[in-house]
Amino acid sequence: MTARINAQFPVVDFHCDALWKLLEHEQLEFDAGEDGLLDVTADRLIGSGTVLQTFAVFVPERLSGKESIWRSVDLFYRKIIKNPHISLIRTPSDLKAAISGGRIGALLSLEGVDSLQGDWTMLRLLFHLGLRALGLTWNHANWAADGVMESRQGGLTSKGRKLVEECERLGIILDVSHLSEKGFWELADMAERSFIASHSNARSLCSHPRNLTDDQIRALIAVDGRIGVTYVPFFVKEGGSAVIDDVVRHIDHIASLGGARHLMLGSDFDGIDQYIDSLRNPGDVSKLIDAMLRAFQEDMVRDVLSRNAIRFLEDRLPNG
Repeated sequence: MTARINAQFPVVDFHCDALWKLLEHEQLEFDAGEDGLLDVTADRLIGSGTVLQTFAVFVPERLSGKESIWRSVDLFYRKIIKNPHISLIRTPSDLKAAISGGRIGALLSLEGVDSLQGDWTMLRLLFHLGLRALGLTWNHANWAADGVMESRQGGLTSKGRKLVEECERLGIILDVSHLSEKGFWELADMAERSFIASHSNARSLCSHPRNLTDDQIRALIAVDGRIGVTYVPFFVKEGGSAVIDDVVRHIDHIASLGGARHLMLGSDFDGIDQYIDSLRNPGDVSKLIDAMLRAFQEDMVRDVLSRNAIRFLEDRLPNG
């Protein structure tokens, strides 16, 4: 059953933290199979029918600094892009070629700009190296904006507004998953391009600050953005004792607000140490697909799994 589902239902995952684990443990190998430390490995992506995986550069506070960003990008090239089954995605034509050629697309994102330190030259260099999505914050405040867990709950700084403008000029997709609610609305007011929440759920079902209110979800839908439903247990169900059907409920709720064609997946694999039962790595996504097929029409399942994300990237990735 799993093999048939994986072949018939391609998957796009818009957020994982495998690069963070590789940064913390450089002895790990993306190609080494199931070594017990990495959730996302080449073998698991191939076996799960994944057609695109976004790899986030995340630099923890104790490693903060520009060097850690460069090391992470170097790891992306040395340990992920070198795999013969993986293709770097920078443009719509890259995406089309990867899918038609049966290869897995790898998209590079930045989760929190703390270590960027307002350096626009560095941002442009990262863009040239393949950076295509950027979240302004992690959970706390930085030079650009406040994160969702920052007590003062401020919005964008003047440099943060310049960052939004520069990302839009370059063609870098803006990601609001960790941004404060005030920052979300300030970005929504000034953004001229569609933006995403790469790994967030519905706050009306699970009241966690990292989740989106119904008004935020409607705002993302209105600008033809995308919402990546995540598998983090405490973003899925209050108390954290979540099962796969609880993830499906978030999908159903966002679809009920008009978001059926704006949903995607954002697992947060390798960024978590707690898991939903039976959903611990890309190889388990077939169980989520089974649950979705019990709840929704097959056409909607295909949209959520990959087609919504692919349409968005075909329209929003820069051509050069």
